Amino acid sequence: MPEPTQDQKGQSFELNLDQSEAEVARFEVTHHTVLDRIQHVLHNNPTLVPVIVLVISIVVFGLIAGGRFFSAFNLSLILQQVSIIGMLAAAQSLIIITAGIDLSVAAIMVLMSVIMGNLAVYMGVPSGIAILTGFGGGAAAGLMNGLLITRIRLPPFITTLGTWSIFYALLLWLSGAQSIRGQDIDAEAPFLKFFGAAFNVGGARITLSAILMVLIFVVLWYMLNKTAWGHHVYATGDDKEAAELSGIRTDRTLLSVYAMAGFVCGLAGWASIGRVGSISPQSFYEGNLDSITAVVIGGISLFGGRGSIFGALFGALIVGVFRSGLRLSGVDVLWQVFAIGWLIIIAVAIDQWIRRVSA
Repeated sequence: MPEPTQDQKGQSFELNLDQSEAEVARFEVTHHTVLDRIQHVLHNNPTLVPVIVLVISIVVFGLIAGGRFFSAFNLSLILQQVSIIGMLAAAQSLIIITAGIDLSVAAIMVLMSVIMGNLAVYMGVPSGIAILTGFGGGAAAGLMNGLLITRIRLPPFITTLGTWSIFYALLLWLSGAQSIRGQDIDAEAPFLKFFGAAFNVGGARITLSAILMVLIFVVLWYMLNKTAWGHHVYATGDDKEAAELSGIRTDRTLLSVYAMAGFVCGLAGWASIGRVGSISPQSFYEGNLDSITAVVIGGISLFGGRGSIFGALFGALIVGVFRSGLRLSGVDVLWQVFAIGWLIIIAVAIDQWIRRVSA
């Protein structure tokens, strides 16, 4: 049987086409439930969760503790109490956004305060130079973490767990496990206590350390959201391999992040001297856990690449509000720690829920 010609093939195709279904393909449109819409809103606005929790906490504890909680002095006291942990949380946020974690931030901060104190109080170095040395030392300590992670490819958790021990041993050695008294600082280097100064506004006592904390968050927010460096930080945390394929030098980005976090810890070290009034090697011993707590409650994902750094500020304030409210309500310290533990678990559960359903 002879093979059909090209014209016959074309006529056969047209005949089959005429007999085929003319209905256009349709796609099912998923009608989101209210819960789905809430999840998408929270996914697109990760800071919304801590803001809601903060407002609810203030209202609840205000109703329980009464006017004592809402007094201007108590609210400003909460801000004072979270100022140093808030700075550490800002440094920790940078690391966690890159899908890492830093267990050494508190040790870096205290080590830098000890270095500043030794230089200015015991060695006669001008306070300004001692403080700048602390800033540089903090950046160098952070850079050390970054080099171990990017060059030797060690996991951030193990790396910073090891450097925490190293920095803590160094600060004990430099301080001789002894505090530098406030009287000695006042006599030899009063500028070290600069951020302990405060002023009154309508019954509220605002310290310069609280103002510094807010300024740090504002500057870091701008850097993360309005600069190419910030976009590289988020991209590295979201998917490091994809970021490298798009031309981002992820190792250099990570080095800059760890160095910046160390620098912020140096700033916190200076502010902590004014906040405490002395320099103690034992101060802020739980700062690492407190900073991670603030970041997690603040909605910054432990998996990296998601969250606003302002969330860590709200997270620190939530912890401060809970502790103040529970204390004024007569709750034992043990149960305050119990409540904070549940806050962490709930915050991580919410983050997992949002990522799983709304991604």
